[in-house]
Amino acid sequence: MTAPGTDPGVLRRRATDALLRARARTRLLTGCVDDRDLTAQHSPLMSPLVWDLAHIGNQEEQWLLRAVGGHEALRPELDPLYDAFQHPRAARPALPLLRPAEARAYVADVRGRVLDVLDAVPFEGRPLVESGFAFGMIAQHEQQHDETMLITHQLRRGAAALGAPEPPPAAPDAGALPSEVLVEGGPFTMGTSAEPWALDNERPAHHRFVPSFFIDTLPVSNGAYLRFVEDGGYGDARWWHPEGWRQVRAHKLVAPLFWRRSGSRWLRRRFGAVEPVPPDEPVLHVSWYEAAAYAAWAGRRLPTEAEWEKAARHDPVSGRSRRYPWGDADPAPEHANLGQRHLRPAPVGAYPEGASPLGVRQLIGDVWEWTASDFLPYPGFRAFPYREYSEVFFGSAHKVLRGGSFAVDPVACRGTFRNWDLPVRRQIFAGFRTARDAEPA
Repeated sequence: MTAPGTDPGVLRRRATDALLRARARTRLLTGCVDDRDLTAQHSPLMSPLVWDLAHIGNQEEQWLLRAVGGHEALRPELDPLYDAFQHPRAARPALPLLRPAEARAYVADVRGRVLDVLDAVPFEGRPLVESGFAFGMIAQHEQQHDETMLITHQLRRGAAALGAPEPPPAAPDAGALPSEVLVEGGPFTMGTSAEPWALDNERPAHHRFVPSFFIDTLPVSNGAYLRFVEDGGYGDARWWHPEGWRQVRAHKLVAPLFWRRSGSRWLRRRFGAVEPVPPDEPVLHVSWYEAAAYAAWAGRRLPTEAEWEKAARHDPVSGRSRRYPWGDADPAPEHANLGQRHLRPAPVGAYPEGASPLGVRQLIGDVWEWTASDFLPYPGFRAFPYREYSEVFFGSAHKVLRGGSFAVDPVACRGTFRNWDLPVRRQIFAGFRTARDAEPA
């Protein structure tokens, strides 16, 4: 379907479905390990899984029960414990957190009350509830933490706790695709003012002029990245941003996170299993510095955020910007690898039905894609409903990622959706594609 209109029944069903789908995934991610794994900190970069679980419930209580429903606080003493800005991740295990059984009971109690609120609240009269925004915001928040918890599962040691079917193979024509496509210069509409559940940093829609450029038809594969590795890319300062080069030397980096050499082969660890690095999958678990270094080595560069969005959304025939590369319809299984349906990226060249008008594939799903751009507000940006979602992160410290990964639910992934992270981050499900300037006519 296209972006929902204002029919309250349709919006209520959409909100209910999004909340229930997120909760089913949360239960999967927290129910597949024992209490010891739930309360352990598997990496100082991540929270204990039980913190994420209770934080999900606390945010839902604050926004949907209190702010939308007007309820009194159920557990006000939990607010500071589960405030992500008060406590860095490395310090959270020392907090008096809810034990797993208590956390489950709390989030279930909140959810039962929220569904009652959802049944009764008018979807008009307040910006927070217009078109069901607050419910969509909380569904996206839970799915974002589900992705974070999946990252924790990747970082934890021990037997794999999760399973999923294999993604589809590359399309038969993948080997014949051009390596890059030309995106003609000109204006396009970036961002959105119409998507009802778009978050504040995606707004407002505005015009951008982008000069002509070429962009990779496919994400950079493991096989392509391995050529950079074996050409001594991690030992040559020419390709690296100065801070990236410092990271390489300080941490003795030689390959993407979770890769290791065994004799003449490269292996990787994926959700507890060790396997040969598949050459035809998009490269995964690389930092922005690694992505930029590869691009420099290849004689190319990372696309800017505006270039990425134009390649993903702009239809040169109609001149309009689509919701997704394939059009305005919500993502379906034939379009993209989303929603933890598979636990790995699909081979490069998969999902031909998800291609953009110019034939660029896998712009949505599989791997988040680093861009060259800093995370900055759009012209006319207005923080809503709180500054801490986006505004406090604006600046040169964070780089923008686009497109979503196999770990992202469709509710939290659109052609306008903006993710951001520190350029050193490697544990996230991030890869990239490259671009280059078009020669002047």
